[in-house]
Amino acid sequence: MRKLKLDELNRPSIAEFKDQHKLPVVVVLDNVRSMHNIGSIFRTSDALAATAVYLCGITAQPPHRDIEKTALGATQSVTWQYFSDTLDAITELRADGYKIVAIEQAENSIMLNEFTPSADEKYALIFGNEVNGVSDEAMQMIDTCIEIPQFGTKHSFNIVVSAGIVLWDFLVKIAV
Repeated sequence: MRKLKLDELNRPSIAEFKDQHKLPVVVVLDNVRSMHNIGSIFRTSDALAATAVYLCGITAQPPHRDIEKTALGATQSVTWQYFSDTLDAITELRADGYKIVAIEQAENSIMLNEFTPSADEKYALIFGNEVNGVSDEAMQMIDTCIEIPQFGTKHSFNIVVSAGIVLWDFLVKIAV
C-alpha cells in the first residue's frame, strides 16, 4: 500500500470549500482556554465540513500563531464568529432555527450512540471549558444534552477528541 501525495488528495480550494454543502452543525466553544484546542477544533470542523465555529467568552480568536499552529490554515476556510457571551450566540442560533445541544455529562443526557440527528434540522453543538465544561447558564438554554459513552477511569475526553467524535457521528448519521 502506498500513501497518497498531497496533490492526489483532491482537496477543494478555500473558495470551493466555502461553496460546498456543509454539515448542518455550528460548533460553539463556550469559554475554551487552550489556543491549541481552538486551532484543532477549526481543523476538525474543516475536515468534517461543519457550517461554522462560534467562539464565545474567553475563547481566543484568530489570527493568533498559537491557534494557527494546530489549525493549519483552517481559520481561513471555516466560517467563524466571536460572541463575548455564549448566551448571545445561543440566542442568535435559536432565532436562526438551530437546535441547541450541549455535549456534556448531565442528568437526563442522551448517549451519543442513542441520539439520531435529523437531516432536516440544524444543530448548535456546545463544547465547554476544559475544566468546568459547558457553563451552567448555557445549560439552562439547551434543547437537549448528548453524552459520549466512556468506560475508563478518567470519565473525560479532551475537547478536541469530543468534537471529533460527535462531528463524525453526526456526519455518519446524517449521511451528508
